[in-house]
Amino acid sequence: MSKILHSGLSLALALCVASGVAHAQNVDVFFGVGTATAPTSNTLIDPFDTGNPYTTPRMGGTFGKAGADFFFTPQFGIGAETDFRFSQGAYAGLTYRPTFYDFNGFWKPLAGKSKRIQPVIQVGLGGMNLKFFESNSACDVLAGCSTATQYLESSNHLQVHMAAGLRLYATNHLFIQPQVDAHYVPNLFQFGSDWVPEYGASLGWSFGER
Repeated sequence: MSKILHSGLSLALALCVASGVAHAQNVDVFFGVGTATAPTSNTLIDPFDTGNPYTTPRMGGTFGKAGADFFFTPQFGIGAETDFRFSQGAYAGLTYRPTFYDFNGFWKPLAGKSKRIQPVIQVGLGGMNLKFFESNSACDVLAGCSTATQYLESSNHLQVHMAAGLRLYATNHLFIQPQVDAHYVPNLFQFGSDWVPEYGASLGWSFGER
């Protein structure tokens, strides 16, 4: 996993520890799965200068999510999330893996009105890291055939993050959260839109009293 994911998980752990000494506040951690999509830019590129260009792909695939938040009042809090593609995807003869990370303000508009159903709104800033890799295959009579993947380079972008989710509590602490995210990534020229919508669901745990 990337350094960004490690940082997000470290933040979640730190917030969990903090919950033990902050009984009046609420700390949540959540992990989920979904997909993020963006259209193709329909650009022809030739990364190997072979004279046979490739068309850039659309973004898709299965993404994971990890995040945590800290509510200092029943309605308002802060937190962080990271969203990452589980596996590398094909990109014009190469492979790629995107990672989004963001720091957000959280708002529960119905806090105190329902113990089981709580809408959650997020708005924040962060970045997007887009890594590119090259895969090479080789065969010999002794070891057979194998494929090696080599990291080539990264592209980093600023992003504005917005999300709306619905926390459905199965118990006082365990919740399921369907969520829709919108990542606005200026100058995301590798794909056909600066807007990257994401759809998914997370399983989470609330520490302390709600």
